[in-house]
Amino acid sequence: MHIPHIYKNENLSEVKAFVENNSFGILVNTMDGIPWASHIPLELDKDADGQEVLYGHISKANPQWRYFSDNEKVLAIFNGPHAYVSSSWYNHENVPTWNYIAVHVYGKLVVLDNDELLLSLTKLVDKYEKGSDKPVKVEEMSSKTMRQINGIVGFKIVISDIQAAYKLSQNRDNEDYHNVVNKLESSSEPSTKQTGTEMKHRRSSDTK
Repeated sequence: MHIPHIYKNENLSEVKAFVENNSFGILVNTMDGIPWASHIPLELDKDADGQEVLYGHISKANPQWRYFSDNEKVLAIFNGPHAYVSSSWYNHENVPTWNYIAVHVYGKLVVLDNDELLLSLTKLVDKYEKGSDKPVKVEEMSSKTMRQINGIVGFKIVISDIQAAYKLSQNRDNEDYHNVVNKLESSSEPSTKQTGTEMKHRRSSDTK
């Protein structure tokens, strides 16, 4: 994706943590030359060979899987908080804009065998059942319930490139920057408020 240098985040540790915390992503490939996308959990992990991968699965009712082929290059998109920024918050005339965090992960898709699919599903459920009053465990599900695994296709994306855009008013002076933070954090809209909080963490108020 196009990322002006000032907004490019090349801190891979931070970007990977973002992917882990915002793992409901978008898988994009092509079907007969037409882009196709599915909104699914995509979990960052390492496979048995120690390669960094994204694990995922889709329903066999979704025709996207019929166009999966080993080593096909695909795109996974992860979105974070975003917010409209009014230019009325600046100390000079300018145009409004939008602040956001987005990460694109490119890699080659490999279809999973049943054992690797089951392992990925077990990790997925354990991650999201953590803290539940009555956590569900894949290992404790009946054979009848587990037959539903036959209705999905598992895959991993062997990562070749990660691109991260953190467009968070980095080009603004301290006065404008903190005005934007204050306006965003005062919003009742969760994503807008979260964008302000993210900005606040990135530029200490004592630099005002």
